[in-house]
Parts: sequence; structure tokens; C-alpha cells
Amino acid sequence: MQIELPADVAQGTYANLAMITHSTSEFILDFIRIMPGVPKGTVKSRVILTPEHTKRLLYALQDNIRKYEEKNGKIEMEKGTYIASFPGVSGEA
Repeated sequence: MQIELPADVAQGTYANLAMITHSTSEFILDFIRIMPGVPKGTVKSRVILTPEHTKRLLYALQDNIRKYEEKNGKIEMEKGTYIASFPGVSGEA
């Protein structure tokens, strides 16, 4: 399979927050950028996946994190920050 990566997409988009919602038929991943001192974050990208593809993404992320940590050391996270909580953060889809 050949996959094309357009130049504008290859640049990537920075996000420091992801919000995930789901229905019975899809998962919606919103990638958001929140800037210090700015009261409103912005959704920079939205990806909609089937439940099966979402689970495949989970497994692929777990595998890549394992490989990364084998090479670079454990990724440290502050206790209690596994699921981010941002008081006052709300949004509309």
C-alpha cells in the first residue's frame, strides 16, 4: 500500500490536550492546544475512528511507548495525572 503525506500535513500540529468522546459506533479524538494565560483552548485536529480501529490505535501506542522506554528510559508522570483534569475547561463539538 502506498500512502501519500501532503506537505501541509507533514508539518504536524502541536496539541497539549486530547479529549475523547464516543458513541456506540465511533470514537472522537479532539486534539487541543491550550496556551498559558489564554482563557480559551482551540481544537486543532479531530479524528473519528471506529471502535475496532480505536483499539488498534491503543495497542499501537502501547507498543511504541514500550519500544521508546526500552531505548530512552521510563517516561515519568506525576502521580494522579494519568487523566488530565482542567478546572473550568469546557467546550462544544
